[in-house]
Amino acid sequence: MLGFVVRRLMSSLLVILLASFVVFAIFYLGPSNPAKPVCDAQGKCTPERLAAIEHNMGLDKNVFEAYGTFMKGVVAGREVTVGSKQYDCAAPCLGISFANGQEVTSELKKRLVPTLLVAIGGSLTYLILGVLIGVFAASKRGTIADRLLVSGSLLVSSVPYYLMCLLAWIYLTQQWSIFPETGYFPITENPFKTFTGLLLPCLVLGIASAPAYARFTRGQMVETLGDDYIRTAKAKGLPGHSVLTKHALRAAIVPIITIFGLDFGVLLGGTIFTEFIFDIDGIGRWGLLALRAPLDLPVITATVLVGSLLIVISNLLVDLTYGFLDPRVRLG
Repeated sequence: MLGFVVRRLMSSLLVILLASFVVFAIFYLGPSNPAKPVCDAQGKCTPERLAAIEHNMGLDKNVFEAYGTFMKGVVAGREVTVGSKQYDCAAPCLGISFANGQEVTSELKKRLVPTLLVAIGGSLTYLILGVLIGVFAASKRGTIADRLLVSGSLLVSSVPYYLMCLLAWIYLTQQWSIFPETGYFPITENPFKTFTGLLLPCLVLGIASAPAYARFTRGQMVETLGDDYIRTAKAKGLPGHSVLTKHALRAAIVPIITIFGLDFGVLLGGTIFTEFIFDIDGIGRWGLLALRAPLDLPVITATVLVGSLLIVISNLLVDLTYGFLDPRVRLG
């Protein structure tokens, strides 16, 4: 088992390094010049002044040298120059925001908690709801209840997610006042208000994603219920609920956990529509606002890098969980 864990850790580290370089290179070599907005803000931007700012910001280096400087800042910190200002950026340094001159790392930390809470709340909602619906539909296979559940899941899936968020916010919060004001309120100040502010976003996210898990769970359960050991369990006279939960669901849950882990990693990377519509100051909303002109490249780079990192870590945890649940994975 130790060898399996070490192999997965090493491969994940290589993927993280490769992903960080690709993301950094895409924005570093992109058509947008980060020095141009800084130069324009100082008045008349001459070619000489622009070249001087590019040199101070290290934009005249080749991409490998610039990436080495960036990674050094992540590990040990570095001095960052933006225009004529110098900043002492402590490790892990992801740069200085062009918009407000703040350290990207500190801004990121403030927005990680809201995104984490929304991702956890929404993912648990769609996992529990989807698995329950899928198991029930599989147990009633071929009946009217099964057809209604499958049709209902298809109907929910056909509604665009951003539209579902917008309608929920307009009617359930603004017009009918069924739910209180949405948004993130610091959990250290008022935990109850934090819960109520994120309740509707988590429910909408969970309901929108639950149909996919319901259909996948139903398919896995229908396949598992046709296996020989399930027929043997029924022949021994075991209760139906015991066969369904202790035998069939236990075998079908492994691929469901795999899909859940990958989806959770994507959610942690930034629930853009959820945060933007429900006014939650998280990573997704932060990255989307950074795309406005002038581009805040340090923020964009940091959000993409953190999103990639979270997805890789989530994938690693899924691999390790899969290894514990199925010894054949470790042997492979």
